[in-house]
Amino acid sequence: MSNQDKINKLIELRAEAKLGGGIKRIEAQHAKGKFTARERIEMLLDEGSFEEFDMFVTHRCTNFGMENTKVMGDGVVTGHGTIDGRVVYVFSQDFTVFGGSLSETFAQKICKVMDMAMKVGAPVIGINDSGGARIQEGVTSLAGYAEIFERNILASGVIPQISAIFGPCAGGAVYSPALTDFIMMTEENSYMFVTGPKVVKTVTGEDISIEDLGGGKVHASKSGVSHFLVENEEEGILVIRKLLSYLPQNNLEDAPTTECDDPIDRLEDSLNEIIPDNPNQPYDVKDVIYSLVDYGEFLEVHRNYAKNIVVGFAKFDGQPVGIIANQPNYLAGVLDIEASRKAARFVRFLDSFNIPIITLVDVPGFLPGSGQEYGGIIIHGAKLMFAYGEATVPKITITLRKSYGGAHDVMSCKQLRGDLNYAWPSAEIAVMGAAGAVEVLEGRKLASIEDPEERAEFKAQHEIEYKEKFANPYQAAAYGYIDDVIEPRNTRIRIIRGLQSLATKKLVNPPKKHSNIPL
Repeated sequence: MSNQDKINKLIELRAEAKLGGGIKRIEAQHAKGKFTARERIEMLLDEGSFEEFDMFVTHRCTNFGMENTKVMGDGVVTGHGTIDGRVVYVFSQDFTVFGGSLSETFAQKICKVMDMAMKVGAPVIGINDSGGARIQEGVTSLAGYAEIFERNILASGVIPQISAIFGPCAGGAVYSPALTDFIMMTEENSYMFVTGPKVVKTVTGEDISIEDLGGGKVHASKSGVSHFLVENEEEGILVIRKLLSYLPQNNLEDAPTTECDDPIDRLEDSLNEIIPDNPNQPYDVKDVIYSLVDYGEFLEVHRNYAKNIVVGFAKFDGQPVGIIANQPNYLAGVLDIEASRKAARFVRFLDSFNIPIITLVDVPGFLPGSGQEYGGIIIHGAKLMFAYGEATVPKITITLRKSYGGAHDVMSCKQLRGDLNYAWPSAEIAVMGAAGAVEVLEGRKLASIEDPEERAEFKAQHEIEYKEKFANPYQAAAYGYIDDVIEPRNTRIRIIRGLQSLATKKLVNPPKKHSNIPL
């Protein structure tokens, strides 16, 4: 065989490998509104940048006649490329090959790219579209999953890990995405669950559809498993590319800054009027965020989950930051179990990857009730406090309005090593609201007044006195717990100057193997 014949053979094998499970299965994939593994990679990466590994790998299974059916690549496409010129490692599961089921060699391919990503310090993006473990391989398939899980765990906090669920993801397969930093799901064709509807029906008697059990909308709104819900795969790919623009390559680097011609000293007069005179009237904190950040661009995370707190990425003068903000127009911005978990995870991600934290505070307290107490609000609230207190990145906190009780402490207060703590003149920093405080402070006197009108007048007068003392930021400022009271329209420039001054911040936590966060 001549050299040219050998080269022609290589070209033929490559063409065969690129077809995966074959034309018919590719057409079936397209018929479901899904792209193939390779098409997804081409959409994700910069044009012509993909370098593939292990195209010729095949499975080694000899059970149940599997030795008679071998497909090159074995159901997953792996390699590296660039996004906006920055190196990333990818694996994309191929549903056209054995339903994307995971075999021993399939797992080894994924482990190889994860190991290489760790060596060079680059993000890993996994596109999931798999029926789960390859049953014909038994325990070697399960071992393959565990090998991947261990790498997810060791890579956590070292390199960004992003999971896109663009098809089924069931059983043990769900735990690799669950160990990564961000999960994305589509509104259709995308689902995750530990046990499927048939098993649920057999074990519990519950009759439930795939979508209601583990669809994208369920995990985006009810469980919080999914961080991003997108309409289709094209939108999902764009969101991943956008998300990476806010992230560093690894934990030893800073996030990439970009040129910005949005003026640093842009005044937002609307912010001077945004807080209602009535302290119980809601407003949308996202309007505050859009007014402050570069070009009004804000990439919200967990948009449909725990809406009483808002988290996401933005930039100030081209520098990426993470924003955490109480949302007064949903449950009055109260902290509950879901909001505490959501924000705590986000704060820990930001701290892991050297991204400054901007906190906008308007919180009336923790949600009361037996449901919250039985669900462990004490532990879950402590997670957020722990996350803020442990974080060593620059932390700037702006109190917009209410900051009451334990929730004041939790939301990046000065004592949790907040670097710069500012307040708007509308800020109310107190143990509790005026009505509740008067009930406690003047409870005996109130009880002794028999005339309802006289009691109401007495209560109103004392509420006014309490508000005059605490419904402003100046007592906290007198103690130095607030660094400055600022005019709302100047907030953007104060944040940017703060970030510039904190650029060289150095803070190291006490030596330890690892912390024991209240899980």
